[in-house]
Amino acid sequence: MGEIKSIAVIGSGQMGGGIAQVAAVAGFGVTVFDKSNDALTRCKSDHAKRLARMVEKKQVEQDAADAALARIKYVHHLDLIAGADAVVEAIVEDAKVKADLFAHLAKIFTAGQVLATNTSSISITEIAAAADHAHKGAGERVIGMHFFNPVPVMKLVEVIKGVQTSPDTTERVIALAKAMGKTPVPANDRAGFVSNRVLMPMINEAFYAWMEGVAEPAHVDEIMKLGCNFPMGPLRLADFIGLDTCVHIMNVLADGLNNDRYRACPLLKQLVAAGRLGDKTGRGVFDYPKAP
Repeated sequence: MGEIKSIAVIGSGQMGGGIAQVAAVAGFGVTVFDKSNDALTRCKSDHAKRLARMVEKKQVEQDAADAALARIKYVHHLDLIAGADAVVEAIVEDAKVKADLFAHLAKIFTAGQVLATNTSSISITEIAAAADHAHKGAGERVIGMHFFNPVPVMKLVEVIKGVQTSPDTTERVIALAKAMGKTPVPANDRAGFVSNRVLMPMINEAFYAWMEGVAEPAHVDEIMKLGCNFPMGPLRLADFIGLDTCVHIMNVLADGLNNDRYRACPLLKQLVAAGRLGDKTGRGVFDYPKAP
């Protein structure tokens, strides 16, 4: 296939919605799929609010914002994304769910379209194998396209090729990321890739420092911010990411690298068991009271 002009985004949550917004602002036709109509309604509303803020901040002109919104379609039937030149999946971080989805996508997209996953840690090779099994040769079109949150702000896209990924697919995705205003950086298909392979053990160690009484959470974060020039402390960042997501990624690292030193800190797992997941529940390491 030639130039990518249209993108289907699967998942309308924080990551999927952000990817769709960036793609639309960059001039791509975008179709957002989610099986939940309520989620799609929230996504559409969020897009309108975010683009309005961009206009207020003079980051885009009103006409450009209106055009970007007009380029986004919202659908809750998966077959309605079939005309896209590329797919970017941004659903739950679950290996089996992703494998099942890509097996289905391989049957829908048989004309050389790029099949990208926004996974932050799951094996691209395993996802590609599921696509290959469903439609022979589809695995060479599967690739990791790992965006960072918040997508409209963060410039990096980690581009991860699996064993099956073709050089052409890699080149097309690098070009796509650049066209979306991002900076693509390649990484190989190892557990956690580069970003989470380095970041998550640091976050996990911050939980150990808290659990072992080295310092209180706010002090751990303050030391890392002032001493290492981090914009956000590791425990605050864990809340922002989601403590359940942190546990999941640590498990992927431990299993994928066959090393228990990557297992999640017991205190981190306790907080998840208690339902303290961070920003999304209003309480994690820190409390986030709702505005009156």
